[in-house]
Amino acid sequence: MCTTCGCSNKQSAAVTDLDAQEAAQAQPREESGSPQQPQSAAVAAHEHLYRRVDGHGHTHPHPHPHPHPHDQARPHSHEHEHEHENEHEHDQVHVHAHEHGTSITLEQEILAKNQLLAERNRGWLAGRSILAVNLMSSPGAGKTTLLERTIRETGGTMPLTVIEGDQATLNDAERIRATGCRVVQINTGTGCHLDAEMIFRGLKQLEPPLRSVVMIENVGNLVCPALFDLGELAKVLILSVTEGEDKPIKYPHMFRASSLMLLNKIDLLPYLRFDVARCIDYARRVNPAIDILQISAETGAGMEAWYAWLRDHRDTLLR
Repeated sequence: MCTTCGCSNKQSAAVTDLDAQEAAQAQPREESGSPQQPQSAAVAAHEHLYRRVDGHGHTHPHPHPHPHPHDQARPHSHEHEHEHENEHEHDQVHVHAHEHGTSITLEQEILAKNQLLAERNRGWLAGRSILAVNLMSSPGAGKTTLLERTIRETGGTMPLTVIEGDQATLNDAERIRATGCRVVQINTGTGCHLDAEMIFRGLKQLEPPLRSVVMIENVGNLVCPALFDLGELAKVLILSVTEGEDKPIKYPHMFRASSLMLLNKIDLLPYLRFDVARCIDYARRVNPAIDILQISAETGAGMEAWYAWLRDHRDTLLR
């Protein structure tokens, strides 16, 4: 996806509206035209793929005004009038320096453009008094289970919608939809994180109501999602006790970027060697301001504190 995280840049994100897809399949209609979509900041793909709700797909090529890493970083030789024994190695130094400098420039450009798009999202959300929360974790930490219980237990008092992020499949989105919650799936292909442009497209499909909460389930990854602002009000990190207590010091940027850590699966503590106090200490060494709640999304233990956190942040936004 970008030189920042090393993803492939040959895949596009696909946005799927599950509710509209079902309606379209029940009453097929002809495709009336190709929706214009803005180009992603972090996805420099050669074409965009749109998975339309009626089951049809199409691609359309478009020019790229921005540089591609493989264009700028192509090795090239430098002529030298002096001679030395190992000219090949000398050339490699120049090529390496050139690639390194290009890489840094591209990373800065990608992150800067994403930040501009994130601010656009933030303004769009703020104008509608919508609380957006970016849920991040490693795969299997319990993000989707957390969302399922949160929707079931708060949906009546706090309107919720969900943007699901995964590299492939609609599995998690189907689980969310089964709760009765409105959901849009973003599949990133080889990409390992969502970006601000994907969220913009997702929000347009989702159409969240005014004064509601949008939960963004990011791609499971403890590195890259923390680098990309989506326009959310808060980043929430889910860490499961099955992952080991040293994750905060192994992946410090993720913990530093988050305002809340949910220590999940505490119902499994009797069966694991996991030092809760040490984990909390590590997290606060990295981020002294981080809030930490101990929960079990499976059993419901500690979840009331999580709901209170959501209500407080939504109420603050609505004031």
